[in-house]
Amino acid sequence: MEIVLPILISGTWHTFPTPTPPLKGRGYRRPDSMISNAPTLHTKRITLAPISMDHWEAYAATWADPRMTAFIGGTPRDRQTSWTKFQQSAGSWPLLGYGYWTFADRTTGAFLGTGGLASLERGIPELEGYPEAGWSFVPDVWGQGMATETVARVLVWADEDLEAPEVRCIIDPENIASIRVAEKLGFVAFAECEDKIGRIKVFRRVRGG
Repeated sequence: MEIVLPILISGTWHTFPTPTPPLKGRGYRRPDSMISNAPTLHTKRITLAPISMDHWEAYAATWADPRMTAFIGGTPRDRQTSWTKFQQSAGSWPLLGYGYWTFADRTTGAFLGTGGLASLERGIPELEGYPEAGWSFVPDVWGQGMATETVARVLVWADEDLEAPEVRCIIDPENIASIRVAEKLGFVAFAECEDKIGRIKVFRRVRGG
């Protein structure tokens, strides 16, 4: 892609094609292709919808459940913490052109979880400059293949709509279920490090992988 720049020389305008600067950092979307909210996507069982206040109470109740944070810091979230996370999940779309979705039952509309892609300034070198995949589901649907089905759709969208060479993610080494999901989706572990939530494995998935 080229940008054509008009330049005035001796009273006459001339145009010169200039190569578009390479994308870098955390964006992976050109300014002319930015989107301000999540697109609605579907799988066989799940709707990936923009985060809205319709989902807030279910989200807060879900993250107050200690099962949700067993491998994510270990402490159930109070409403204030959940509110900050909820806004963060929706807020990166107009800044980065990607972010989180609400996951809802395609038939009933029931809240199932959230996830997508993020840039969270964790201070982990292995994540710098790459969208970070994340997903969470209400405990009542664990073990039903929901995560694999939904995140696979997120990754197809990323392959088609973003220019990131890789997507990465972090998982607690003891979270065997999430590690299995990641491996099914083409992620490969390549590093281990310490984060404020504890010891983590870092995974990568090459675009189209």
